[in-house]
Amino acid sequence: MCVEEQEFTLVEHLTELRKRLIIISIIFLVTLIIGFVFAPNILQFLKSQEIAQSVEWNVFGYTDGIQIYVKCAILVAICFTLPIGMHQLWLFMKPGLTNKEARVAARFIPVAFILFIVGVSFSYFILFPLMLNFMSNINASIGAVETYGMNQYFTLMFNMLIPIGIVFELPVVILFLTRLGIVTPQRLRKMRKVSYLILVIIGVMISPPDFVSDFLIIIPLLLLFEISIIVSERTYRKKMLDEVQEND
Repeated sequence: MCVEEQEFTLVEHLTELRKRLIIISIIFLVTLIIGFVFAPNILQFLKSQEIAQSVEWNVFGYTDGIQIYVKCAILVAICFTLPIGMHQLWLFMKPGLTNKEARVAARFIPVAFILFIVGVSFSYFILFPLMLNFMSNINASIGAVETYGMNQYFTLMFNMLIPIGIVFELPVVILFLTRLGIVTPQRLRKMRKVSYLILVIIGVMISPPDFVSDFLIIIPLLLLFEISIIVSERTYRKKMLDEVQEND
């Protein structure tokens, strides 16, 4: 009887997970369509920015335009789907959490979304211009004539915005895992060397193939990890204090 109940519970969980994934998929598809509709306006806005003034929007293939449309629409869809997806994940996890844990987890949703936007903004307004200036200076130093297409420009930009926006979620993920008791500050400190290696590999993978670009991305990633340890330590202390007060 116990086995049957466990199997039924597993089926219920899988059914609930399927429901949440369907909702997230539908939201993503709807926002993707919206992204396609507003892609021309978004691209024209990006083109009007000072950083894009020095780049001629050439196309070197018939598919360049549609590729940029798709990438722009995907970025819009991710930005709008992320908070809704986190809410659906919270609804899926809620039955297994206490009321207090559910309230705490709900607070992470807006914080995580804000951190994603901060990461995207940091990439676009700081890292991306620095990389363009550095690579342009290198090309000028060897006498190269820069002739870029819009596909190269936006591919480089989108390849930075989304991964770094996701990486900026690290502090809130660590905070959430600490509140659930899965992660502790002591464990994070012990894993520091391994974590640094992983973050360096991630930084090299998502940055253009030059040392300065790697450096500009890796340093913020390491700082985010150290901030995550500080956040985890404060959260862990508060969690321990709350448990002591409840026992008293």
